[in-house]
Amino acid sequence: MIQSIDHAILLPAYLAAGTAVLVFVADLVVPRRAVSLGLGVLGSLAVLVSAVRAPQGRRTFCLPEGCSYVYDKQAMVVAVLFAALTAAVLLLSATTKAEPGEYAFLLACSMTGGVVLGAAGDLITLIVALETLTLPLYALVALRRGLRSAEGALSLFVVSVISTAVALFGAALVYATFATVHLGKLATATPTKQLAPVATLGAVLLVAGLSFKVAAVPLHGWAPATYDGAPLPVTAYLSTASKLGGVVALLLVSGALLEVRPTTRVVLAALAIATMTVGNLGALRQTRMVRLLAWSSIAQAGYVLAALVVSGPAAVAYTVFFVIMEIVAFGVVIAARDDGDGGAVDDYRGLARRSPWLAGALVVALAGLAGLPPGFAGLFAKVTVVKALVDGHWTWLAVIVVLNAVLALAYYARVGAALFAPGDAPAPKTRWPITAALAVAAAVALVVGFLPQWVLSAASY
Repeated sequence: MIQSIDHAILLPAYLAAGTAVLVFVADLVVPRRAVSLGLGVLGSLAVLVSAVRAPQGRRTFCLPEGCSYVYDKQAMVVAVLFAALTAAVLLLSATTKAEPGEYAFLLACSMTGGVVLGAAGDLITLIVALETLTLPLYALVALRRGLRSAEGALSLFVVSVISTAVALFGAALVYATFATVHLGKLATATPTKQLAPVATLGAVLLVAGLSFKVAAVPLHGWAPATYDGAPLPVTAYLSTASKLGGVVALLLVSGALLEVRPTTRVVLAALAIATMTVGNLGALRQTRMVRLLAWSSIAQAGYVLAALVVSGPAAVAYTVFFVIMEIVAFGVVIAARDDGDGGAVDDYRGLARRSPWLAGALVVALAGLAGLPPGFAGLFAKVTVVKALVDGHWTWLAVIVVLNAVLALAYYARVGAALFAPGDAPAPKTRWPITAALAVAAAVALVVGFLPQWVLSAASY
């Protein structure tokens, strides 16, 4: 029998869903951009505060075999990240040419799925939350109303449907083997000898299907076209919040399937090697900024998958560092390009002279993604992954991570050099919400770079 519902730990999810409803209704009454986006930002901040203040270590929607909603330290960190990313993207959307009410509503709906995902206690809640996070993104990508936008939305939709079907088939096989969908029960269940192959196949399919959310190879082809076709703030959300959702889902599933973990680790290691290598090689030949960042994001997903092989906390820490660097990079692109297009890498020539603070923020972000100073957050992220792999006796995989990090220096250095090359484009005019979001994101990047123990502590659950 289900016990009484603990509304205190559900408050962040209530506020996230309430923000979506509030924005939708407000747009009908006062159809103004500032109102819709402002309410979305305020609602996201309310979710952030409630996530921090909600009591940890409690659970609800419980049955004898387990609970479907578990609010712990990990759930709090995930909810805070989704709320902060949503607020940042809404501020970066000050000049987006889209219906502000629909736009903010869809982002708030996606945030709701992310908040619930962090507290998912069973496979059903996990997949429903992940789809709630993903479904609004199809419409958001298509809001630009152009051929590239339509192609990107279609690519995202088709691959998402396929990967969800694969994940659901894997979840069905896992349920058929263990007769439970609760993650806590799965972690202690042991398959019979006859059903062990079914459990292994189910785990492999489940991990492979969920890997789409982080744009892992071979389901990575949607990312460059979708990133380049979507409005720039939506691309920033895809590259950060959507990827964060995939990492959380993979973390929960890989942690639950302990009995078939050796196989799961091998699958994750293979995906990690292919993803980081293909991502870096793809980025080397890109001339458009957004496509370069898209391929870079694929490579970064490979590093996250490598961390998941041995350590959940290391993967969470790397993801936190990565999304901070990524939101700064896209914030600079949005601020520097007011025509809604990321442009070519050569379009950023001379940015250091025209707008030194934008160039400085982008240098910090690129250095962080490359794992070099002055992007100390990214440096600690790379060190965290390599150390976890070495400590877990996966030294050969750590070597591959390091080699790929060296390979990535080529295209990050190319973008950095363009910033200081001669250029005669006019200085960009940045709206204050974009300036505020970028300034806060850059400040957070610098703070966690000098105080990485905050992130490492939050990721150690």
